[in-house]
Amino acid sequence: MTSTASEATGEDTPSPGTIGGVVGAPPAWRAAQLARRVTGGRDSAPVTVHAPFTGVATATLPQATDADARAAFDRAREAQQAWAARPAAERQRIVLRLHDLVLERQKEALDLVQLEAGKARLDAFDEVASVALVAAYYGKHSARILAPRRAAGVIPLLTRAGELRHPRGVVGIISPWNYPLALTAMDVLPALAAGNAVVQKPDNQTALAALWLHELAEQAGLPAGVWQIVLGRGSEIGDALVEESDYLCFTGSTPTGKQLAQRVAGRLTGYSLELGGKNPMIVLPDAPVAKAAEGAVAACFSSAGQLCVSVERIYVHENIREEFTRAFVARTEALRLGARLDYGADMGSLTSAAQLESVSAHVEDARAAGATVLTGGQPAPEAGPLFYEPTILTDVPESARLFAEETFGPVVSIYGYTQVDDAVRRANDTSFGLNASVWCRDTRIGRAVAARVKAGTVNVNEGFAATFGTVGLPMGGMKESGMGRRNGAEGLLKYTEAQAIAVQRGLRLRPFRGLPPRLWTKGMTASMRALRRLPRR
Repeated sequence: MTSTASEATGEDTPSPGTIGGVVGAPPAWRAAQLARRVTGGRDSAPVTVHAPFTGVATATLPQATDADARAAFDRAREAQQAWAARPAAERQRIVLRLHDLVLERQKEALDLVQLEAGKARLDAFDEVASVALVAAYYGKHSARILAPRRAAGVIPLLTRAGELRHPRGVVGIISPWNYPLALTAMDVLPALAAGNAVVQKPDNQTALAALWLHELAEQAGLPAGVWQIVLGRGSEIGDALVEESDYLCFTGSTPTGKQLAQRVAGRLTGYSLELGGKNPMIVLPDAPVAKAAEGAVAACFSSAGQLCVSVERIYVHENIREEFTRAFVARTEALRLGARLDYGADMGSLTSAAQLESVSAHVEDARAAGATVLTGGQPAPEAGPLFYEPTILTDVPESARLFAEETFGPVVSIYGYTQVDDAVRRANDTSFGLNASVWCRDTRIGRAVAARVKAGTVNVNEGFAATFGTVGLPMGGMKESGMGRRNGAEGLLKYTEAQAIAVQRGLRLRPFRGLPPRLWTKGMTASMRALRRLPRR
């Protein structure tokens, strides 16, 4: 693997805020302009965040107090009433206008994501593309999904029945640092399209990207106050988010998700959680090795492995294990590491010193337990302060933390198998169940294997992008990887309350006066038998 930190590669002209083409910081006036969009925080100490590539300060951000956060919910609740009163078709047109603005102004978004998260530019573009795909889906389909639905009444022709969908009110959204644009859009946009207001708490480290999207949403026509952003530590404003939300959406660690679920359950309000993963990849014996190895590179090392659906375990059939490993290692060692605002690097940086420490500890623990490092296995300070080499291990024992715990970095372990049943069993032998990948030549067999893997999304001949990018499909975790789903109709309807309304005409659903109950029940029994024989519609 090579460093591109000093190479003038790529077609982009270095953006403002770069130092000789190497990432510095966003223009101070622009960072301050975005920071002013934060709700509250004028009376508390601000937080300064730094670029992972260089350690240069990117922004100084106001931090909300508990009172600030609760006031944001009050304003959102007031704004939500008028927003919900707008027709769903009007709301979705605003989401579609946001889609166009994001694509038109993507260069600034790419710069911000790279500066804040340390991503390679291509990985930053994945976020822009994700926002556009989500906005296009809900901008075209939300009115149809939310439309009143007719249902067959208990007595044909005499019972008119239907279902309405009402917004829940104010949705609280807690977003992580690793995909600040994509995960903001995937949670916020359907909540807004359903007629809710939103109070979002993004992570300080990547807040500018979320604030940038917030700015564009209001330029697209979203009324002020409908979507508000607060910043602060969970210990300071977490109570407000849990206690004031009519629905809570959280993306983060499994332990924190469990704590939030317990607290929200006590209020009898809804929630959805996307939590951790230890995602497997199964390479079947008929898989084309070169394509599988190339796919594994993207599946494991996109965004430096800081992706909830990235692959951390690979099970390869023994017949092709040696060939696959050789090809995978060669492709991994060819990856270019770099800290530039252009497309000259294949992999970027880890986002924080804590993440670098955690990844390093996992690898060193595995090495001490007897694992073999095939490539990588150490930081890459020549590329930048938080870079870590893309790393492949084998012979990882069960005693190693890396064997079962989520690493959340550019680290993957290879294991061999001889029976497909054993590969599926080992892939499922985890408390997690977020994403999985199956590689094969015969996709009929691949689909059958995929259906046996206990994960919320499974990709055949892809790592994660096929399901991640198909917004019409639900996305979420099984087991300790989460509750609920984002994307698709389910990702919109979770932000609503279903209401059934039935209008009865003519025949009552109790015996007429003077009619013996025994005769009435016999007549109803005969009617239900007759209805059973009617063709389905």
